[in-house]
Amino acid sequence: MAHTGQADGFTGLSAVVQRGQTARLIAAIALENTQALPRTSFILRLSSPIRGPHMELVVKSVSPETLKIATLVVTVSESRMLAGAAQVVDSLSGGALSAVLKRGDLAGKSGQSLLLTNLPNIKAERVLLVGTGKDGELSDRQLKKLVGGVLTCLKGLGGSDAAIVLDDLSVKNRDTYGKARLLVEALADGEYVFDRFKTQKAEARPLKKITLLTDKLSVADVERASAHAQAIATGMALTRDLGNLPPNICHPTYLGEEAKALGKAHKNLKVEIHDEKKLAELGMGSFLAVAQGSAQPPRLIVMNYQGAKKGDKPYVLVGKGITFDTGGISIKPAAGMDEMKFDMCGAASVFGTLRAVLELKLPINLVCILACAENMPSGTATRPGDIVTTMSGQTVEILNTDAEGRLVLCDALTYAERFKPQAVIDIATLTGACVVALGGHTSGLLGNNDALINQLLDAGKQADDRAWQLPLFDEYQEQLDSPFADIANIGGPKGGTITAACFLSRFTKAYEWAHLDIAGTAWLSGGKDKGATGRPVPLLTQYLLDRAGV
Repeated sequence: MAHTGQADGFTGLSAVVQRGQTARLIAAIALENTQALPRTSFILRLSSPIRGPHMELVVKSVSPETLKIATLVVTVSESRMLAGAAQVVDSLSGGALSAVLKRGDLAGKSGQSLLLTNLPNIKAERVLLVGTGKDGELSDRQLKKLVGGVLTCLKGLGGSDAAIVLDDLSVKNRDTYGKARLLVEALADGEYVFDRFKTQKAEARPLKKITLLTDKLSVADVERASAHAQAIATGMALTRDLGNLPPNICHPTYLGEEAKALGKAHKNLKVEIHDEKKLAELGMGSFLAVAQGSAQPPRLIVMNYQGAKKGDKPYVLVGKGITFDTGGISIKPAAGMDEMKFDMCGAASVFGTLRAVLELKLPINLVCILACAENMPSGTATRPGDIVTTMSGQTVEILNTDAEGRLVLCDALTYAERFKPQAVIDIATLTGACVVALGGHTSGLLGNNDALINQLLDAGKQADDRAWQLPLFDEYQEQLDSPFADIANIGGPKGGTITAACFLSRFTKAYEWAHLDIAGTAWLSGGKDKGATGRPVPLLTQYLLDRAGV
């Protein structure tokens, strides 16, 4: 992915097929005085990134005042009219909550909180009173912010457990299942920490368990929501872990090893790793052109999950896995280039979605294809003006080597045909133009089938992981015309996200297809929150939940 609207990363020593002396010399210099060892010796094996939230989550239907816990969380709006659990606590404690509200200690504004201790007739050691705003009805974003604030407060206390009264939270356009799922996902998001390379780890917090309180009729819905949310959170954590890893560790070979480990842990997951030789046999000239400048060999990773009948057509997810993107010969500016380790977040999100599907044991068939390579400049790198032949037989004139994502994806999309899919969705940090158009809140969505597009848009709304459709009109295709090949890999400065999707559409005529451009949503830049976001795992998992009907 490039910083511009037109276009869309160097690690350990590897024995590369016909790579040439230059690439081997670069690898040797990078390793300095390290003696030559087998390739696997240079893969730093970390603890597996496959993990979930640290806290235990329990769903109960009991009266909140009877719970013997460290902290009970209750809510109050700006009207200061006590209701639900707050009203019960106030009554049993002799008006303790009414008194603090009357004094003006809490205005009820969204996000405000007040801690009360040792209230009479209340078994909880503490009561955390939390404001929910003017009318007490929260948006999705407000709920997540409120939950994040509550979690921060709870972590700062000495208690090991807490309870949240779910029924007292009102969220716009959300039923019990919907608000419970958002709440649990927000709790898990607040628990995520990436500190593997910190020599001093964050101090362990005592909070170990959170209980969600609801009425008896809603227990099943809340338990279902919690299970879905925790699976999604586990997938997002894996996606974030892979995205946050440095590129000298997370290269194509490393991702292949992670796929193998996942396959060994699940009997219904078959994993194939295709190396350079196999890619050449398949005729993936476009994919290989991107990888040829790097000492790191490319990998096409195929993970085939069988959760339904053998004959059922699978859904296919295709992820862009450029583990570091310098831009190649069309090299990027130095500023911010460190963030190009995130150019594999499309592949990481496919890993994460598959992890969620495995945890939920969805009754579907799912194929995940990851096109993994590094895009590096060297004496063996692809040059602007080179022409390559794709797996489909179409020829491509490479005008900009920084438009590399579409070059690996086009061969992966052609490869997907062999699975006779119900639908194919590719996920890629593809264009800087998408960030310009939609910013960092919404993923770009394009495709060749309106029903599929609408299903994904709806899934994004349900999961609070939104996408926005951009046009894929035939008129844009003309921008990709080349005087020397069937197609050019860029279409000029205008409509960069659309012309990138137009390029991909040339390779997706055999099936229903959608393209998610996550260049603006896959990671956050700068500051203390810098890092992978885990998106669009919620959207993709919701889409598959809807297809599975669970």
